[in-house]
Amino acid sequence: MFPLSPDDVLGWLGVSMGVISTWIQFRRARTISVDGISLVTWFQFILMGVFWISYGVHQESIIIAAGAAFVMPMQISIVARLKPWRHGSTILRSSAFIFTCCALPTFVFGWSAGVYGIGVAMAVNRIPQILTLVRNRGDLGVSVGSWSLGALCSAMWIAFYAGNGNWAGLVATSAAMAGNVAIAVLASWRHRQRAGDAVAFAFSQFDGRMTAVLATTN
Repeated sequence: MFPLSPDDVLGWLGVSMGVISTWIQFRRARTISVDGISLVTWFQFILMGVFWISYGVHQESIIIAAGAAFVMPMQISIVARLKPWRHGSTILRSSAFIFTCCALPTFVFGWSAGVYGIGVAMAVNRIPQILTLVRNRGDLGVSVGSWSLGALCSAMWIAFYAGNGNWAGLVATSAAMAGNVAIAVLASWRHRQRAGDAVAFAFSQFDGRMTAVLATTN
């Protein structure tokens, strides 16, 4: 008999997709650019990961704990490339926000309240990345593939939590999925704009050179 339940399989699929999606963004940040990557969003990912690991230990769920633990080293690397030591106030505000949404409700009302709170945090947490993409055409560091796979990863976690009757976890990951989809769509739009700009620049360069050649021959 297969040792894993269908819900466990969905959970491990969520863990695997989370690792792959984070690796895609990590690789892009390391080899291409960090332009457009939000420090707030990625620093809060690390803090929320600490919460999820703690929650997984409390629930005696290696799947929940692994989902955060396996990606944390790559998240730390991405944040380090954004030079957080230059943005002390941002780090303090982000820490205070996660404490208020996650840690404080857990201490006062219990783990379920903390998980609902992290659902709020996971929704709000994506907003800085969304605003960065809306305001800034310099999006070279943001991976469409990473956020798209992140949305699929969230779908696996939604199914996992639904199968286990964990409605707090389901709400939290549903909020994350909505944000992931929005970021993937915006990043794709910005990449298409960049491609269009590159084509327009190439044509302008070609036109300038042809004009110069014609002027010389005449």
